[in-house]
Amino acid sequence: ISSMLPENETQFTEFILLGFSEKPEQQGAIFLLFLGMYLVTVFGNLLIMLAIGSDSHLHTPMYFFLSNLSFVDLCVASTTVPKMLMNILTQSKVITYADCLAQMYFFLVFAGLDNFLLMAMAYDRFVAICHPLHYTVIMSPRLCVLLLLLSWILSLLNSLLHSLMVTQLSFCTDHTIQHFFCDLPQVLKLSCSDNLVNNVLAYMLAGLIGIVSITGIFFSYSQICSSILKVPSAGGKYKAFSTCGSHLSVVSLFYGTGLGVYFSSSVIHSSWKSTVASAMYAVVTPMLNPFIYALRNKDIKDALRKVISRKTSFQ
Repeated sequence: ISSMLPENETQFTEFILLGFSEKPEQQGAIFLLFLGMYLVTVFGNLLIMLAIGSDSHLHTPMYFFLSNLSFVDLCVASTTVPKMLMNILTQSKVITYADCLAQMYFFLVFAGLDNFLLMAMAYDRFVAICHPLHYTVIMSPRLCVLLLLLSWILSLLNSLLHSLMVTQLSFCTDHTIQHFFCDLPQVLKLSCSDNLVNNVLAYMLAGLIGIVSITGIFFSYSQICSSILKVPSAGGKYKAFSTCGSHLSVVSLFYGTGLGVYFSSSVIHSSWKSTVASAMYAVVTPMLNPFIYALRNKDIKDALRKVISRKTSFQ
């Protein structure tokens, strides 16, 4: 088979990830910065999952989706950061073609899951505030599992479609990715075959998933605001709003950075600025989400105190 292909295609086995800087003196600082952020991400999200799992009072739909969001955030960071850290340690910028495809596939899966889980959490808050008497009936365990399963299926299919289409492309002379991981738009830029369909599909599906999720969240919160404004007491309004505060903060952070990356890929011509924008979305957001919930949610605070006190009592 290889003898039937052009010589410049048969030798292709790997990409080069340029990362944030090509200057050797900056690699140590970049390594320490991202190692610190990754460890905080892992510790923070595992702590949220442990707190929810160990406290029976938090075995509700809201925290079911939150624990899954923490798991997905952990996976998003784990898909990109460890390989970058390994490349810095080994002073190698190489990633094999197979590893690049795998990294791109899993990043698309978990990024899609983030969208769907945030929409499911918005729907949960909508039912809790607008239909409190029917909450336990509507948000049944069966529906929660069904929403989670549907999120996984849609994310897996979306990622699989992009990945299979990338395998149909040819990569000839330029194998240098101006990024710290194999992001789909960056990989498509390197193709020497016609990738118009890939680009159209990438932007169309990303836009579709984003629009559906944002529309669902906006509708939920428009109904929530309408219901809250009808509450007569100021205390009741504050309590209702406080249950949504953490989720709204996470939604703002996720879509703020996500839309920044989406538009920067077509507007910003600086590869460095685009890479930094992607780092905000792929690394910083998963790191900050546990802190947002830990600082703004009383139930999570109480559960974390119990977990920490339990650990210290054993020592």
